[in-house]
Amino acid sequence: MSNEPLWTPSADRIAQSRMTNFMQAMNQTHGLSLTTYDDLYAWSVRHSESFWSCFWDYAGIQTAQKGDTVLIDGDRMPGARWFPEARLNFAENLLRYRDERPALVFRDEEGHGLTLTYAELYTEVARLAHALRTHGIVSGDRVSGFMPNMAETVIAMLASASIGAIWSSCSPDFGIQGVVDRFGQVRPRILITADGYRYNGKQLDCLQRVREIAQEIPGIERILVVPYQNRRPDLTGLPQAVLWPEFTDNDAREIEFEPLPFDHPLYIMYSSGTTGVPKCIVHSGGGTLIQHLKEHMLHADLDRDDVLFYYTTCGWMMWNWLVSGLAVGCTVVLYDGSPMAPKVDSLWDMAEEEGVSVFGTSAKYIAALEKGGARPGSTHDVRRLRAVLSTGSPLAPESFDYVYREIKQDLLLGSISGGTDIVSCFALSCPIRPVYSGELQCRGLGMAVDIFDDDGHPVRGEKGELVCTRPFPSMPIYFWDDPENEKYRGAYFEKFDNIWAHGDYGEITPRDGVIIHGRSDAVLNPGGVRIGTAEIYRQVEKVEAVLESLAIGQPWEDSERVILFVRLRDGMTLDDALTDQIRKTIRANTTPRHVPARVIQVADIPRTISGKIVELAVRKMVLGETIKNRDALANPEALELFRDLPELKT
Repeated sequence: MSNEPLWTPSADRIAQSRMTNFMQAMNQTHGLSLTTYDDLYAWSVRHSESFWSCFWDYAGIQTAQKGDTVLIDGDRMPGARWFPEARLNFAENLLRYRDERPALVFRDEEGHGLTLTYAELYTEVARLAHALRTHGIVSGDRVSGFMPNMAETVIAMLASASIGAIWSSCSPDFGIQGVVDRFGQVRPRILITADGYRYNGKQLDCLQRVREIAQEIPGIERILVVPYQNRRPDLTGLPQAVLWPEFTDNDAREIEFEPLPFDHPLYIMYSSGTTGVPKCIVHSGGGTLIQHLKEHMLHADLDRDDVLFYYTTCGWMMWNWLVSGLAVGCTVVLYDGSPMAPKVDSLWDMAEEEGVSVFGTSAKYIAALEKGGARPGSTHDVRRLRAVLSTGSPLAPESFDYVYREIKQDLLLGSISGGTDIVSCFALSCPIRPVYSGELQCRGLGMAVDIFDDDGHPVRGEKGELVCTRPFPSMPIYFWDDPENEKYRGAYFEKFDNIWAHGDYGEITPRDGVIIHGRSDAVLNPGGVRIGTAEIYRQVEKVEAVLESLAIGQPWEDSERVILFVRLRDGMTLDDALTDQIRKTIRANTTPRHVPARVIQVADIPRTISGKIVELAVRKMVLGETIKNRDALANPEALELFRDLPELKT
């Protein structure tokens, strides 16, 4: 990695940041002399109870009661309990403003949309919350959304949370079995759906799938249908169904927020489910709120004047992260549709029109922009843009260069990493530190993140397992239907006792940045040398002909060899010259161990609904093993491309 930063915040930007303001407040409150992010981070980890308690006060969390106790059983993972005396409501904190500033802006790929002010949003939530209470929904009930990323989805979540009901959502691109595998485990009383949605210019129906889903999941009492594609959708075959406008036809103007324990369940989220039935991960209202506020206010430096956008669906945890921006009081932009319809830079049209200041997306999208020849900085007004955030997979150094070359030079580029498991980040952006190519800027405040070798020893400048050595508020409170915590412990605590092992393979750099090399369960091991798949992808995708790639390890002659699959630009064919170019590019920038034994062209590469490539599922297919849950994939048909390939037999 380069020793020269791609971007350094100005002295004025550092001085005006909320991170600096918070650090100064801690100096004054605790008699400290913190001057750098390193100082603040070290203090936040060594004195985590003080840090989280002070941040609670700094963020102005709305609460019926905070209490004096911050942490019980702080030496146990799982088992630690944060703010056990507190009583608060997640929705109340996201609806703390009731003014005329825009709260939600919704846009679809045709440019249609609406804007709700904070006052209007509050009223809409009040109406739905009243209707849910009238139906008999109480604290602890489940309400599920099979919804596009639209304003009604946010309203439904907030109304549910105001009562203490637990929200769970899937995006409408999930197949029937994928939805049943998720919602069937948690058995919602209310299912909320749109009649349909649009993607890449096509109008797609939801109600036919909902008819089959409702038959498979017992206990659904009411199906609430949002008219999105049609003003009067056909509800035939759905006896439980009622239209949203009819269900919410009341005069409610106030919300009765239930004061709930800090660890009361808020969200049920799901693992990808690509190798089995998805795990149901339960997150608390208090843990989600305080963690998201920390990341929004300090790490993303958001305030009320910001316009926050993240390209996501409501089946990905970044939707939950995005919506929490309401607690800061900024404008949250929701987008439904293909990010590249009708053209490669369509999202930048929307960003210009809405004055987006923080633009969130995936590493895949940034790479696709570059491959598509987009130059947003030249073709669009990006004067208001001050940060681009990227997650989903490691952001390649070439993508860092692209952002600063073709989008904007004076910009915080925050590659962030965490996941559904913690509904937040372990490593992310920092407004008072420089940006270096290929690196995540920092470990998150209050998160005791480290890199361990196989023996459980911390290492620096070496690759290893990303871990967290101390409890943090946004840990799952439990897994659904896992009374003895067996699934929970097996997911994170099998490798190291009482240490959270996240499943990422990474390293901490000498300047305390973080590099993620891929998932540790997908790490390659040719000749006994561990290689992160991202190390290969970064090189392969430098080759102009390659759109994307996927690498697996194949058992071979008492060892393992690297197999690389590539999807090429339309009309291109993998020949000896291109294969040689790919191998030379990898070897020139890595080691001979990284060079694949076989390079194989495929028409498509399978991905989860949230866009992550699935090395494990492909490896299972290559080895002839059973793939249990294809509905977890956006393109399950792509798996068949990897069955019985003759190139893998020699």
